[in-house]
Amino acid sequence: MKRRLRKVKIVATLGPASNDYEMIRALFEAGADVFRLNMSHGDHSEIRVRHQIIRQVEKDLGRPISILADLQGPKLRVGVFANSEEELEVGAAFRLDLDPAEGDVTRVQLPHKEIFAALEPGSSLLVNDGKIRLKVKDCGADFANCEVTVGGTISNRKGVNVPDVVLPLAALSEKDRKDLEFVCQLGVDWLALSFVQRPEDVMEARELADGRAAILSKIEKPAAVTAFDEILAVSDGIMVARGDLGVELPVQNVPPIQKRLIRRCRAVAKPVIVATQMLESMIDSPMPTRAEVSDVATAIYEGTDAIMLSAESAAGSFPIEAVTTMNNVAIEVENDPNYLDIIAAQRGGKKTTVADGIVVAAREIAETTNIKAICCFTQSGTTALLVSRERPHVPIIALTPLVGTARRLALSWGTHCVVTPGAVERFKMAVVSAARAAREGGFATEEDQIVVTAGVPFNQPGTTNILRVAPCEERLIFNSDPE
Repeated sequence: MKRRLRKVKIVATLGPASNDYEMIRALFEAGADVFRLNMSHGDHSEIRVRHQIIRQVEKDLGRPISILADLQGPKLRVGVFANSEEELEVGAAFRLDLDPAEGDVTRVQLPHKEIFAALEPGSSLLVNDGKIRLKVKDCGADFANCEVTVGGTISNRKGVNVPDVVLPLAALSEKDRKDLEFVCQLGVDWLALSFVQRPEDVMEARELADGRAAILSKIEKPAAVTAFDEILAVSDGIMVARGDLGVELPVQNVPPIQKRLIRRCRAVAKPVIVATQMLESMIDSPMPTRAEVSDVATAIYEGTDAIMLSAESAAGSFPIEAVTTMNNVAIEVENDPNYLDIIAAQRGGKKTTVADGIVVAAREIAETTNIKAICCFTQSGTTALLVSRERPHVPIIALTPLVGTARRLALSWGTHCVVTPGAVERFKMAVVSAARAAREGGFATEEDQIVVTAGVPFNQPGTTNILRVAPCEERLIFNSDPE
């Protein structure tokens, strides 16, 4: 496998259009770095097969691949109608209640008593991605009498959003708990939590995962935006899930929120994905719209770690073309001189530790001399994340003896992950391993130099304390480096 020619990562969702070895391998070769398994679609047997195929592609191509399992979360839906659908007129009265009887033009079941417990007069309810809007006039423990403020066709089991209320719902449904245990036993690298509202939602999932997967919180509720700093503190990564966020908030609010969340994630060295409708037209067309290309480019200029394809790669007619388009847009943006200026201007975050100082120095040395790559040895992945936060101009080679760490880091900006054959015991051999990885990956030749960061004693997380500018020629390393 050739090295990637861009630093932002690409997440591709798998589905009916990308379900076999040939297609999944082709998606990876086209540029996908992370594969998303959507637990809302497909049973456990299908998910297991996709997981096995990804791991086979990983083995055949010799590069760590990250797998993200996206839990469905609590889905709020209306019941069914006697006529399958009804037309709601603006100004009409419409009632939601717990009665399981089939609905009509005046009422329908909403089988979620938790919603009624949280509603107040004046609350808004959005049905079918906001196409229908209801305003609560009065409510009780088992009903809400509403006025239709935006009319349209309402039909069986359409989704409901409650934008201005923090719902007393657990972030994990019974299905989610079963799915979480299943994918953790399979061996996924990331768990994405849907409809997070509060940090306690993340902590519940973290306790159930018990260290078997990193936790990524999807920000798609106004309550999550309000509590973002607290949610970020207990998450390993973030997804800016713009679909429901754009339903529950005015659409013009989403771009500045996206920008703020990306910067906050970068400040604390946690990866962030921008998702939803990035190349939506490519579900049916081999060419994206100019606006979609601009949207992808904007996320890259903002410094996001990853950009994501959903239905484009899962169910669309042109999954490989969609990944190729994202890859090409990323290469073009990252070769723009303005990109480097923008990325540099966004550097921030408190730097108070020895590891912070080491990675800042590594980036500055690489940018002021003819250094080809920054190579970091890492156990937990923290050092590589700190280097990634700096957004250096040169590639980052993350070396670790732990395949799980390498797979998780495959989501992070700029990281080329290498699993070392075994734990490194001496610094000289660490430098030799880094030089070999740089040469074999096509990042450097024997005439070039690299920066190596590591921690002594080795194989202990959180001990980054060494920076070495090293030649890539092994004879020079053995002649000059300390043991």
